[in-house]
Amino acid sequence: MSEAESLPVQLRRLDPPAMISLRAKPGTPGLAEAILAASGCALPAARSLTRSGEALCGWMSADEYLLVLPAAAGAAALQALQQGLQGQHYLAVDVSDARVCFALEGAGAGDVLRRLTPADLSALGPDELRRSRLSQVAAAFWQTGGGSYRLVAFRSVGDYVEALLSGAVTSARASGAL
Repeated sequence: MSEAESLPVQLRRLDPPAMISLRAKPGTPGLAEAILAASGCALPAARSLTRSGEALCGWMSADEYLLVLPAAAGAAALQALQQGLQGQHYLAVDVSDARVCFALEGAGAGDVLRRLTPADLSALGPDELRRSRLSQVAAAFWQTGGGSYRLVAFRSVGDYVEALLSGAVTSARASGAL
């Protein structure tokens, strides 16, 4: 086992998944069916996410959802949304190139994340998504099990977010929190 693998927290920048931002009013005819056809996921309730295999659908706001899928599934998912919502007022956009994803893994991941976000992580359930901030930039995050988290931010601030997270890991280790 390498030294990095033995540490209580690991930060990894992930290969980009497919991400589709979907805007549609709740109750739009065919919305739940289109999300199911595109991702295999059910329509999430407020502040929550649903999963199906490697795919997830997260509630981002009252009329916005984020589908996160394996990279190769993006085009087919977008087409399924377009077919399922044809004739309805909606917007579905592939935002994969505009986002960056990180994995913060290990028993101390929550301690690291608490240093950067005002969100109450103790109130974040296993099937909930938070749209908040990390220091001064927008981000969304959710638990992946074992105290680990996935984080999504704008790609334009990806290097900054990575530096923030790395600095928070270093700070937590220096303070003895990890």
